[in-house]
Amino acid sequence: MIHINQERCTGCKTCVNVCPHQVLELKNKKAKIAHEARCIECGACRLNCRENAVTVEKGTGCLFVIIKEDILGFKKDACTCG
Repeated sequence: MIHINQERCTGCKTCVNVCPHQVLELKNKKAKIAHEARCIECGACRLNCRENAVTVEKGTGCLFVIIKEDILGFKKDACTCG
């Protein structure tokens, strides 16, 4: 699960730019969660946020993608790792 602290967010757009699945967008000069279902909880947004405005609670996001694509052989789409 991902959360953006709107009080800390400066709208620098770094989290938007580093997200591999376009989960976030900039709206009204603040980062917003646009597509939460795409989040694989990789933590790139959190690691790159200079203001510590992003928190990511690790879950099974990326593990699910690995199982789906590598083990079960489902075709990769816009919402997956890699």
